[in-house]
Amino acid sequence: QVQLVESGGGLVQAGDSLRLSCAVAGRTIRRSAMGWFRQAPGKEREIVASIGWSTFATYYADSVKGRFTISRDNAKNTVYLQMNSLKPEDTAVYYCAADVSGPASRPEVGSWGQGTQVTVSS
Repeated sequence: QVQLVESGGGLVQAGDSLRLSCAVAGRTIRRSAMGWFRQAPGKEREIVASIGWSTFATYYADSVKGRFTISRDNAKNTVYLQMNSLKPEDTAVYYCAADVSGPASRPEVGSWGQGTQVTVSS
């Protein structure tokens, strides 16, 4: 019954920006740590960013620090990922995640979205 629906992916050129959205249905995200993960072909899924539910503390992978920003709007039950200065190596399927916990090296996730494709051309 819990559904996470990503949107905003697409094909862009290096240096462009995209804003991904994750709309959650079936539950409130008010007390859920949320996150974004990505998986490129032939590579393992990796955490990109996360945001807490109490203090809204954020975490970013080193590869995206200074370029990506995660945010949340609890009233809209939606999480966002603003991606600036995109690089070809950012190309991947991006997944929204709810109830993110554990260390960044091995995070646990309660619910996954189906993913949205982001392709960055050089």
